[in-house]
Amino acid sequence: MEIFAGSVWGAFLLTTLAGLATAAGAAAAFFTRRTNTRMLSVALGLSGGVMVYISFVELLAGANLSLREEFGGKTGAFLSMGAFFGGMLLAGIIDRLVPEPANPHETKSVEEMDKQNPPDYAKLHRAGIRFAAAIAIHKFPEGLAVFAASLSGLELGIPVALAMALHNIPEGIAVSVPVYYATGSRAKAFWYASLTGLADPAGALLGYLVLAPFLTSAVLEIIYAAVAGIMVFVTFDGLLPMAHKYGEEHWSLYGLVAGMFLMALGLAVV
Repeated sequence: MEIFAGSVWGAFLLTTLAGLATAAGAAAAFFTRRTNTRMLSVALGLSGGVMVYISFVELLAGANLSLREEFGGKTGAFLSMGAFFGGMLLAGIIDRLVPEPANPHETKSVEEMDKQNPPDYAKLHRAGIRFAAAIAIHKFPEGLAVFAASLSGLELGIPVALAMALHNIPEGIAVSVPVYYATGSRAKAFWYASLTGLADPAGALLGYLVLAPFLTSAVLEIIYAAVAGIMVFVTFDGLLPMAHKYGEEHWSLYGLVAGMFLMALGLAVV
């Protein structure tokens, strides 16, 4: 356990910073009357590219190699494969438990909220609260993903944290805009959205407390494989559909490729 202790606080810090990006999304909604859809599409695609590349090339591949060395070829392969799809299953179950109208992967732009005329204030307020609760639930495995990646070192932790931060910005908009339109209070909308960001470090803390007594090298590799599954699910279920929705022509794809390239370049020079 001691061999991991030195990086725990740094991992918590990165996870917390990624979560706080939700507040940036909330603030952005109040300082612009028009969503820059092209920039949002590229940013979401970039985030997805970073997470997919890290998941397959670094986390899953590294876990598979380490587990094969420790448990033998077939056993190690099945462990890494099982953990990867187990992570996807966990993320999918959480996604299914959230009612569709409150699913954070169905975000709205500022303009879409402007078109609600006349607005149903009570409905908007309830929607904002549902978004906040749904996003908080989703953030638990996402927080664990950032935390686990950060435990392996800054070369993985920082890109994953940045990618998750980009992912969190439109979620902040999803919470803050309906609450603002319902209450007229920027402060209340901002704090609703900001509080959901605390679910990232909360998920990391919960995962760490549960797993800390069992945290050996093999268990950590299994966690990395599961985290890869979580990040791939988040990318294909949330980031890329949102990027495509907001994108013009192939901007989301350009962002995806750019994210993969930058991540590959970063890993090559580290």
